[in-house]
Amino acid sequence: MGNCLVWRLIPLLEASGNVQMAIDRWLLEQHSCGKHPPTLRFYTWSPPAISLGYHQKKYPENWQHLFWQGKKVELVRRPTGGRAVLHQGDLTYAVIVSGLGGDRILAYQTICEFLIQGWKALGVELQYGTAGRGYIHNPNCFGTATGADLVLPDGGKLIGSAQLRRGDTTLQHGSIRLKPDADLFAQVFGAESFTPIHLPQDISIEKIIKALVTTASDCFGIQLVVQPLSELEWEEILIKLPMNTDNSPVL
Repeated sequence: MGNCLVWRLIPLLEASGNVQMAIDRWLLEQHSCGKHPPTLRFYTWSPPAISLGYHQKKYPENWQHLFWQGKKVELVRRPTGGRAVLHQGDLTYAVIVSGLGGDRILAYQTICEFLIQGWKALGVELQYGTAGRGYIHNPNCFGTATGADLVLPDGGKLIGSAQLRRGDTTLQHGSIRLKPDADLFAQVFGAESFTPIHLPQDISIEKIIKALVTTASDCFGIQLVVQPLSELEWEEILIKLPMNTDNSPVL
């Protein structure tokens, strides 16, 4: 995966969805023009948000008026494709790398291998989803599992991923469902869409990240160097941050 065997690992970061998407876009731009190494990072969304795929134009009007625990649920536009994802009680990963070749599904599977192996080390077996193209009529990303998604043995979808390619560079990020709130999920997608996630009780975010960092090193044959975003990098990222005064997603 690329010619560089040293990757950057950005520590777990909690921020708003618009900030998180701005970071991912910035990392893709920097890596695609040779200014930044391949990168792995993990993050959470605060306040909760619904992220829309880059080309997703239609969504229910009530999504602009949702609250959870006193916080307004944000609507955020991802740079990647796919359908809507509710980011609450989840952990998001992002991989920015080059040299994967042109086959999109093969690229997904090359990146997803570290997720499969990491969760296997935690005692959780995952496999790829099998849904066909009918999924495009379902606005809920976690309502259907495609060949780019990872599901539990009981059929529940644990990880939904999306990709953006820019030349030889790939951004792939994905949501790992950990403790979704059933009531909020029902408000967004309908009660019938909610399927509980059954994971071992002792799995914490810290333990998940530790396992995934280990398997990323093994699967990609890389050395991960921890490096938080610097003040200068934050300035470059935030200067491009799109802002909307209402709760409509930034295009």
